[in-house]
Amino acid sequence: MKRPLIGITGPDKRLAWGWWFGALSVWLAGGRPVRITPKRQHWLQRFDELRGLIIGGGDDIDPNLYTDVTDLDSDVQGEYDAARDALESDVIRRGLAAGLPMLGICRGAQLINIVKGGNLIGDLKTVRKRTSNRWFVLPRKTLHVEPGSQLSQTLGGVRAKINSLHHQAVDQLGDGLRRVGHDLDDITQAVESSDDSFLLGVQWHPEYMPQVRRMRRIFRALVDRARARA
Repeated sequence: MKRPLIGITGPDKRLAWGWWFGALSVWLAGGRPVRITPKRQHWLQRFDELRGLIIGGGDDIDPNLYTDVTDLDSDVQGEYDAARDALESDVIRRGLAAGLPMLGICRGAQLINIVKGGNLIGDLKTVRKRTSNRWFVLPRKTLHVEPGSQLSQTLGGVRAKINSLHHQAVDQLGDGLRRVGHDLDDITQAVESSDDSFLLGVQWHPEYMPQVRRMRRIFRALVDRARARA
C-alpha cells in the first residue's frame, strides 16, 4: 500500500534533529515524511496531497502571538522565529480546515493551542514544585493520562515515562481541546480534540524515544488515520 504523505514542520537549521528523528518515526510507522520549513514551502502548493501533519518542536513562540502570558517574568527572553511562527500557524489553520490528522510536538502542541485561542505558561520555574526543571532527552518524568482518552488508547495505559525539553506549557485551553495528560506538578502534558478527530498535542518529544514502543504508537496512530484518509 502506498505510504501516506505526512508533512513535518520545523526550522531551517542545518542540524535539524527534530526533523530527522520525526522523519524516522513516521517512516517506521508506515508513512512518507516531507519537510516543511520557511525556506521549504513547496508542499504548501501541493497541500491537498498531504494526509497528515506533524507540527514540530523547537524555539519559543513569540509572546506577541498570544495574550495574557501567565507567569512570564520581565527578564525571561527566548529565541523567536517570526517566519516559522507565521508558516506553522498557516499550516495548522489549513490542516484544521482540511480535517487532516495532526500531531503537535512540544512547541507544536503549544502553537496548536494558541491558534485555537488558548495561551501558555511563560516560564515553568514558577509552578514546578515536585519535579525538576532540568531538561532530559531520556524519559525521566511521569505522565498521567486521562482514562478513556484517545491518548490512553494509543499508549495502552494511563501512565508513562516521558522526557522533558521545555520551559513553557499550555495554560488555558483553546477551543475544542481538552487536557488529557499532566505531570506530577499538574502541568499540562497532552491535549487532544474534544471530538473523535485526530488532533493531539504532546509536550514531550516522542520522536527522541524510538526505542520505546509506546512512543512509536503515537506515530502509528497518526499514520493509520492518514492512511484511512488516503
